[in-house]
Amino acid sequence: MKGTPPMAPIAHLDHERFAAELDRHLTAVTRRRGALGAPQVAVRSSDGTLDYRFGDATQRFHVASVGKMFTATLVMQLVEAGAFTLETPITALLPAAELHGLFAVDGAYLAADVTVEHLLTHTSGVADYFEGPVQHGSRFLDLVLGEPDHLWTPAELLDFSRDRQRPAGRPGARFAYSDTGYVLLGRIIEEATGRGFHELLHERILHPLGMVDSALMFHSLPERDYVAALATGASTTATVGVPTIAPFRLGRHEASRFASISCDWAGGGIISVPADLLAFSAALHGGRLIGPASLARLASMRNVFRPGIHYGAGMMEVRFEGFLPLLRGLPRPLGHIGVLATHLFHDPVHEVDIVLNFASTREMVRSFRTLIRIEQALARASR
Repeated sequence: MKGTPPMAPIAHLDHERFAAELDRHLTAVTRRRGALGAPQVAVRSSDGTLDYRFGDATQRFHVASVGKMFTATLVMQLVEAGAFTLETPITALLPAAELHGLFAVDGAYLAADVTVEHLLTHTSGVADYFEGPVQHGSRFLDLVLGEPDHLWTPAELLDFSRDRQRPAGRPGARFAYSDTGYVLLGRIIEEATGRGFHELLHERILHPLGMVDSALMFHSLPERDYVAALATGASTTATVGVPTIAPFRLGRHEASRFASISCDWAGGGIISVPADLLAFSAALHGGRLIGPASLARLASMRNVFRPGIHYGAGMMEVRFEGFLPLLRGLPRPLGHIGVLATHLFHDPVHEVDIVLNFASTREMVRSFRTLIRIEQALARASR
């Protein structure tokens, strides 16, 4: 990759040295995390010779905004199938009533200027229901914590931005991260196919890749559970209640059993396990889900998300030198993070895929320190 020096192929990597270094680091991290316990960590090479795991490899967890890569992948599959283009105005794809009020800037209604690519790249100008400012009433996160039994629908998520927020700007004017925009992408996927977002997720990604422990929480069951339910004659619907997933914290609150975490949907409502996420990353970067041109479009970095993190279209690139100049020279992994300190990245230099679940909004810094340590350990073990 441009700007990254060549490094030894993964076949030359000292696996024992890598595992020993990561074990030491993660054991110390686990002690410091106290009641949070061990993070879930997985690193696997494309050739399968490296397959490192730490923490509970079987426990399902909420992937948060890592799910945006799945939504972006479904969008690109539909673009490749000719359902629409990235330049198609969203007014041609969604009912006018659904867009009403979301793109009104200075008295002008600008929805017709918004394209699919604007939504993918967070440049549409639409507000962000999850973390964006509100004009009146409670912030969205306060509602999630204060009304834990509330099941959010996609329509309600859009209504929150419509009724309580202002657009972040004009279409194409600037980068403004938006979960609201990814709800609109989920609805575009549904309108273009006549199918539920969760159905397409299973049909086009989860089932073909054998991701049997993954699902869209509150909307579908993991295939493993579905098959087991069929075998016993039990119900195969999962539209209410909260599935059993790894504990996680929103601030000080343990929220894994809240119905209100239904608020993610196409912006990151997937539950999964490390092995399934590794399979998705390998398939995405290996050309088994979308073609090279589509992947390049997603991976073309256009904006800065945070110092050291650049954003393309449903995909991030970590540039470690943006955190600390001394880290210059490390690979630039491609993938996405989630607010719960979840990570899914592909290192194109060592050809490895990396999964992290630190399960807390307060663990983001520590999770990135571990991502740095993984890349440094790969470099040292490759010498």
